[in-house]
Amino acid sequence: MNLKLKEKFLTDEKGRKEAVVLDVRTYEELLEDLEDLAVIADRKNEPAVPWEKVERKLKKAGRL
Repeated sequence: MNLKLKEKFLTDEKGRKEAVVLDVRTYEELLEDLEDLAVIADRKNEPAVPWEKVERKLKKAGRL
């Protein structure tokens, strides 16, 4: 999540920020990051799988 935000703020007549405008790419990247964080939160209590086991499975499947 290394976004360089180029946001613009919409303000009311008193200069108070009311909304943010982002370019579409930044918006989509933020949505993707939020989805990733939601998955991480959902899986927080799942047991960890040792790398060696993952590596064996990937090699067996021909993906590594």
